Amino acid sequence: MQIWVDADACPNVIKEILFRAAERARISITLVANQLIRTPPSPFIKAMQVPAGFDVADDQIVRQIAAGDLVITADIPLAAKVIESGGHALNPRGEFYTPDNIRETLSMRNFMEQLRNSGVETGGPPGFSQGDRAAFAKQLDKFLAKHA
Repeated sequence: MQIWVDADACPNVIKEILFRAAERARISITLVANQLIRTPPSPFIKAMQVPAGFDVADDQIVRQIAAGDLVITADIPLAAKVIESGGHALNPRGEFYTPDNIRETLSMRNFMEQLRNSGVETGGPPGFSQGDRAAFAKQLDKFLAKHA
């Protein structure tokens, strides 16, 4: 099992939690981004830079994951592909995407995108909070205890 991170939009506090978890659990983590990502020196932590472009990092993650891998992403279409491939998807706010909730989540995302494209102001997601950080750390720890 390996952890993949959709790193372009992943909050730095989440990356720090992941770096500590990699060392503690001795599990491989790969951050995929279209920009250079700084990582601490560790045999468990790698960064993979991909060319800039729409969904290039997402496509790289989908090509690389194996069944049972964990992907950290807030990108719902990527999460759907991960689940379809037999992987697990966790967003930075500590919410797992599952086979039971991904269709509804993807439908809501597409609906909101249609509203925005038609000019409706929908607002954005709430700011990233300390509670989000704690929820992520808790879910990651539970996942690693069960799968690592």
